[in-house]
Formats: sequence, C-alpha cells, structure tokens
Amino acid sequence: MEEHLLFVIAAPRSGSTLLARMLGAHSRITAPAELHLLTPLAHLGFHERVDAAPYDPIITQRGLREMVAALPNGEADYLAALRACTDSIYAKLLEPSGCDVLLEKTPAYALVLDFLTQLYPRARYVVLTRNPLAVWSSVVQSFFDGDHEEAERVSPGLGRFVPAIARFLRERPVPIHPLHYEDLVSEPDTAARALCDFAGLAFEPGVIDYGATSNGPAEAAKGLGDPITVARETRPTTRSIARWAEDMAGDPAKLEQARRILAHLTDDDLETWGYPRAELEAELAAIPTGGARQGGRGTSRYTLERKLLGTVRRQVHRRKGLAGLVRKCREACDLLLR
Repeated sequence: MEEHLLFVIAAPRSGSTLLARMLGAHSRITAPAELHLLTPLAHLGFHERVDAAPYDPIITQRGLREMVAALPNGEADYLAALRACTDSIYAKLLEPSGCDVLLEKTPAYALVLDFLTQLYPRARYVVLTRNPLAVWSSVVQSFFDGDHEEAERVSPGLGRFVPAIARFLRERPVPIHPLHYEDLVSEPDTAARALCDFAGLAFEPGVIDYGATSNGPAEAAKGLGDPITVARETRPTTRSIARWAEDMAGDPAKLEQARRILAHLTDDDLETWGYPRAELEAELAAIPTGGARQGGRGTSRYTLERKLLGTVRRQVHRRKGLAGLVRKCREACDLLLR
C-alpha cells in the first residue's frame, strides 16, 4: 500500500479540506473523509502514552517496550504489524473505488509525524502551510464562534502545529511536496499540475473545478473537515486570503492576542513555513484598530449549532454549585465543539 498513499500534512484550518476536495476530484485519486486511523495507533503506548486511557499508561508502555524488545527485529517487527493492520484497512477503502491513490487528510497526523514516517517512509507527503495568523483567525471563527479569549484558553493551536510541521519541512525524512495555501487558491492551475506530477498522475482539469463534473456537482466525502466554506464553492477562491485581517480589524484585543501568539513562534519556524516574522508584523501593523467592526460571515446550520453549544458551555461554566452536572455538561460541549 505504501506506494499508493498520499498524505496531506497541515494544521487545522489551513485549507486541507479544499486541497483534499481538489485532489479527490482526480479520476485516479480517492479521498475519503478524515479517517483518524493512525493517531490512536501512535498512542497505543510504545511511541506515545495514552494518559487519558482507562488503564495505567506507565505499566502499559513498559509492557509494550519489553514485548517489542523480545521481537526478532524489535521495533521494525512492531511497525510491520501495525502496517499490516493499516494496509488492510487502506486497501479495502481503495479497492472498491477503482483508483490508484488513497489520499489521507487528518490534521492530527501533523503531531505524530515521527511515527507516521516510520510507518510509511515511502509514501508521498503534501505539506500545506498557510499564514499562521489566518489559521488562528479561522480557528477562532469556525470552532469558537469568534470568541478569541476562549479559543486561546482551550486550544493549543499554532504552538503545537507550527514547530512540528516546520521541523518536518526542514528534516524532509520522506518525499515532500511543500505548498502554500495562498498559492493554491491564487494560482490553482500551476499548483494542481505540480500536485498531480508529484502524485505520479496525469493532470485533469476537474482537480481545479472540483465542485462540478460532466454529470453535475461532485459529491463531497462525508465526515470531519471544513463544514462551511469548501462545500459552498466549486473551485478555489482567493476571498479567504485577507479574511483574517478583516476579522481582526477594529478589535485591539484580537490584534494584541495575535501579536502574543506570534511572539511564541520562533523566527526559524516562521521562515520555514514561508511567512517571515517581519512580513507578518507588517501585516498586523497595517490593520486598523479603530472604526466599525466587520460584519459576521453569515449563518448556516453548522454555525448555529456551534453558537448554541458555545453559549451552553459558557453558561454551565458559571454554575459552580452543581459540580458533577457542570463537569459532564462541559465535557459534552467540549467533545462536540472540537
């Protein structure tokens, strides 16, 4: 299966759903919804601990390491066994599609890259990066209904994804095709042709016009991913490039938060991502702090659901007396709002 796999590595809200829709429109690529298949395997105990699992992670890790040490080829045998499991699942997903390539797009994989590249060192990897401030703004708007303070309190966001992906880009332990989101939407023809070439496939115009086929609108893969923007479009659009600045305009608190988040990222990591600190700081400085706030982005069933869940979550947080009920309600809201 290894030579048939194409992974998209990206932080959440970096445009990976758009990229998956584009590549999935190719006749030789199948792009199911986010599978989240490998992350649990990475945290079974040998590579990472499962601190929240209902068993002792320390004893489990010790037992697994002793077991792996007893295998004839050690970790190589353990990885081969895990690969046999994932190969079987990937093959059964790919076979009925009649395609040559299975595209795996799960943002959490960016946090287990060492494990992933040991498991599939000969797979192809597209690394999608986006202006980190645009990523953060999209997280705030999409997952926290514009509540930037709650987002910073709950979400680790850029502090985990930027360093991990930057190190991956610097070390290049596997075949990598780097791509900036801004280039993808500004020059989709050039970007799409390069992506097809990297995947070893002939270019097809449908990769750009992903929302329509000769038989009508293309059906999107059901599951996790961007539930709002991509489904409304039929091809890449540049409208989202400047949206982060529009969301921060007229809001000094958001601008200050952006500067604070930026300050925790290293110059080297930002440079590797393709967005030098000086350029980002200049863009922040150009955003007006006064004047009327920008209007909302409109509503959908998804945004209304998240607004309701966010309101419920904030209300139960204030009900300190009902500890057990509050905890369970908050846990339910946290789960649904992820």
